[in-house]
Amino acid sequence: MELTPLAMTPVQMSAQSHIGEPKIDEPVKSFGEFMVDALKKTNELELESEKLNAAMAAGRIEDISQVIVASQKAEIALQLTLQLRNRATAAYQEIMRMQV
Repeated sequence: MELTPLAMTPVQMSAQSHIGEPKIDEPVKSFGEFMVDALKKTNELELESEKLNAAMAAGRIEDISQVIVASQKAEIALQLTLQLRNRATAAYQEIMRMQV
């Protein structure tokens, strides 16, 4: 068995540095805007879960898995929202305890 060496093609590397260049395409969101978006999404998931639960109770849904998945999504989103609220409250209380 004869082994032949690999024929390597030369690879040319080129790169451009974008360090320090501002990103013009993406608007910067504030923390408050992120929170408002997250609360809206959580509310949408809760409403979707309620709608699917009502449809299941009325007998319009044959596949119960989509109801369970929607319910779990809403529950996880609500738990995340509650944890964020708890952490923000704890951070506020810690700041208020600091002596200036």
